[in-house]
Amino acid sequence: MNTMNGFPNKVLLATDGSEDALLAARAGSGLTGGTGAELHVVHAWQGVPPARFESFIRAQLEQEAEELLAEQEKLIGTGGGKIAGSHLRRGSAVDEILDLAYELEAGLIVMGSRVMGPVKRLVMGSVYEGVVHHARCPVLVLRGGQAAWPPLA
Repeated sequence: MNTMNGFPNKVLLATDGSEDALLAARAGSGLTGGTGAELHVVHAWQGVPPARFESFIRAQLEQEAEELLAEQEKLIGTGGGKIAGSHLRRGSAVDEILDLAYELEAGLIVMGSRVMGPVKRLVMGSVYEGVVHHARCPVLVLRGGQAAWPPLA
């Protein structure tokens, strides 16, 4: 992990557009703003199994993923954050986030914790749990609404 003054040179913000992801975006911007660290933003989307309308559905999903990433970039910029790189990845969110963090040599991953019900978690799994479990660098997981960041002194 490359660091400067004890803080990572690169921070990877994983976003899905959820309320907790917006909180993570604020945290990522805040953490990198005063340190000079690069902030990279990633959104991973998964295609659908082969079907009759596969190309149409895939194109629609990709367009929605591009729009979500652009919206997140705009929100970060409006809040004063500076993005060094924006990444749209297709595949398992856990794998894509971890692969990109490795490729970038990120020293920190910042992401929200989307709270799911027990059935949805059983079927889909938890992205943040998978990232935390397998990451080679520290992971900051945020939840709790807009009042949760910045932390009170």
